[in-house]
Amino acid sequence: MPGHTENDITIAAPLDLVWDITNDIEDWPQLFSEYASVEVLSREGDKTTFRLTMHPDDNGTVWSWVSERVVDRRNRSVRARRVETGPFEHMDIHWRYTEIPGGTSMHWTQDFAMKPQAPVDDKGMTDLINRNSRIQMELIRDKIEQRDRELRTTPVS
Repeated sequence: MPGHTENDITIAAPLDLVWDITNDIEDWPQLFSEYASVEVLSREGDKTTFRLTMHPDDNGTVWSWVSERVVDRRNRSVRARRVETGPFEHMDIHWRYTEIPGGTSMHWTQDFAMKPQAPVDDKGMTDLINRNSRIQMELIRDKIEQRDRELRTTPVS
């Protein structure tokens, strides 16, 4: 049975700041703790194709893949998919941003299926993604809220 995850977090910062920081792909190695590097391969309008490389896992394996990401700022939405699927049959990602009182709600949905020879099955990957998404979202929230505080306390020249 294919995997499906949904995770969300409230960030006490303006939507435009949350959008700008989380969609700055080149800065993802500083935003996410799991990514070692990102290489933008092409940009065509709102679509970016890029290679993500993770830090080595506990076994020393370095995972890397190519993804395609399309941003829709007007609708506060991002759709992405893995082009190089690796252990996945497919991986489709949808990020939604909603302005709420006191900040921004960021919602991540991932739909995927693992290949039969993958090191983990759909249920195992669902558990892994849910656990890691919470960790990454909390890290992102903390960094964005810190940046928002810095912006609000910096005197305007």
